Amino acid sequence: MSPSDRAAAPMSRWISAFLEAQAAERDAATNTRLAYGRDLVDFSGWLAHRGKDFATVSRSDVENYLIGCDAAGLSPATRARRLSAIRQLYRFAYDEGWRTDNPAIQIRGPGKARRLPQTLSLADVEALLAAAKASDKDRLRNNCLMELLYATGMRVSELVELPVAAARGDPRMLLVRGKGGKERLVPLSAPARMALVAWLVARDQAEDLARLAGKAQSRFLFPAREAGGHLSRQRFYLLIKQWALAGGINPAIVTPHTLRHAFATHLLAGGADLRVIQTLLGHADISTTEIYTHVLDERLTELVMQHHPLARD
Repeated sequence: MSPSDRAAAPMSRWISAFLEAQAAERDAATNTRLAYGRDLVDFSGWLAHRGKDFATVSRSDVENYLIGCDAAGLSPATRARRLSAIRQLYRFAYDEGWRTDNPAIQIRGPGKARRLPQTLSLADVEALLAAAKASDKDRLRNNCLMELLYATGMRVSELVELPVAAARGDPRMLLVRGKGGKERLVPLSAPARMALVAWLVARDQAEDLARLAGKAQSRFLFPAREAGGHLSRQRFYLLIKQWALAGGINPAIVTPHTLRHAFATHLLAGGADLRVIQTLLGHADISTTEIYTHVLDERLTELVMQHHPLARD
C-alpha cells in the first residue's frame, strides 16, 4: 500500500498503526499506549462529527479541538496530554510519508501549574504499615506489599507486576522493570526482606496446592485471579484506602503513589543525595526528582512558622 493510500485509510487504522509503532520502536508502556489511544479516539470522533479526518486536519482544527476541550472543563494536564498525543501521531505520519507537515507542532500547550506532590509523615507511614500487618485476610501478602512499596519507592504497577523469580534467594536488592522497559536495582530494608521471606513461604504453599488441583503456576510475586494474573493496581488502590481508615488516616490523601512520594521526601530529609533518589525512583530527568526539594522546603517553612516564637501571631 502506497503512502497516499495509507493516508486515505480510516482514522482507526492510523491510530492502530501509530500504537503498534509506539510498542515496537519506542517500547512504550501499556498504560501509555492506552492513554494515547483514548486521546486519539476522542480527537477522531470530534473530527468525524465535522466531516474531517486525520489526513485533512489543519492547525486551526487542532486549536479548535483544544478550545473545545477547555470549554468542556478538561484540566490543563489532560489538554496538554491530548496535544502531545496528536503531535506524536503526526510526527509518525510525517515519518511514514502520510503527511508532509505536522499541523500540531507549533501549537503551544496549556501551562502546567507546579503542584507539589502529596506526601505522608513518618507517623502516617508507620500507621499504614501496622494496619496492613494487622489485616484479617492475606496478612502476610499485605505486609509484604506495604513494606516493599515504602522500602523501594516503586510505582504501583512495578510492584504488582514483580516476577517471583526476582524475589528468590533472599535478595538484598530487587531488579525492577520500569517505564519504557528500563531496569534498575532497588535495595531492600531489613523489614522488607523479612516480610518478603514470610510471604514467599505462604505464597509457595498456596501455589503448590493450586498445582495439585491442576491449576497453572503463576510467575508473579503477587498472583491473583485477575486479568493480568497478578494483583491489579485498582485492587491495591482499594486495599491501601482500607488500611488508611484502619490506621486513622484520611483515606483521601493516601494512594500507592503517595507512598512513593513519602519514600523520596523521607530519604531527602534524612540527607540522601538527590542523584541517588533519582536513580532509585527511575526518573529519566533530575528535574522530576528536584520537586521533592520543594516539598521539603515547604515542610521546613511550616515547622518554623508553627514553632518559632517570633513567627507566632
